[in-house]
Amino acid sequence: MTARPLAAAALAAALLAATATGCAQPVDPLERLGGKAAHVAGRTARTPSPADDAHAYRRWGLPSRVPLAPPPSSHPRIRTAGPGLPPVVHRVPTHDKVVFLTYDDGAERDPRFVDLVRELRLPVSMFLTDSVVGPGYAHFARLREVGANVQNHTLDHQSLRGLPYAGQRAEICGQQDKLRERFGIRPRLFRPPYGTYDTTTLRAAGDCGVSAVVLWTEGESLQAGDILLVGPDDDLNGPPLVERTVRLLREVQERGLSVGRLEDYL
Repeated sequence: MTARPLAAAALAAALLAATATGCAQPVDPLERLGGKAAHVAGRTARTPSPADDAHAYRRWGLPSRVPLAPPPSSHPRIRTAGPGLPPVVHRVPTHDKVVFLTYDDGAERDPRFVDLVRELRLPVSMFLTDSVVGPGYAHFARLREVGANVQNHTLDHQSLRGLPYAGQRAEICGQQDKLRERFGIRPRLFRPPYGTYDTTTLRAAGDCGVSAVVLWTEGESLQAGDILLVGPDDDLNGPPLVERTVRLLREVQERGLSVGRLEDYL
């Protein structure tokens, strides 16, 4: 055998040995797949059976399945805040018996929350702040792969009301750019920090490509169209976010409501 075939045979044997013994460096599936490929992989995963669903709900302490609302046949008509300005939404004007789960900032790192969203197939909307998320974008990539939607909550989580247009635009458009860089999307929805805003905020948001400014519903009891804000784990003495979400889901069940995807309605 000549030198060249000998070398080729040796290389093939070495590669086969490395594969068989697992010597190759492990690669995280989300890093190995591109954003589009990972999305396709998540979408084509095995659909859970009814038995899987029943087990998942019992595992999270829920007596039965939480109804998930299908997309509406048409978008509700929402009045804009003024000519050329996006609407400000506290509650979705709908007769559908549906509420919406939203989460702010991006401080939540509990892997159980990813499991909760995946196993119950919850449609949740995450309004992310870049300075809070920091190096944790990979965590939210995983949440996005299991069905969560990512939306804008500014770069630095400062109150926008009263700031000049340039400063407000930088906060909103800057996070649009960050999220496009991280996830390949430019969000349509925006939530101003602390719920404070002015006409300049709305103008800047519209100029950054935002189609609706989303606040949340204030009230003692759940009603159709409510936008529910589940805050991050700031209080060390309070129940963690997963438990608070499960508590909300129990109330949704008790009131005969379903959970919908906010982005389907706005």
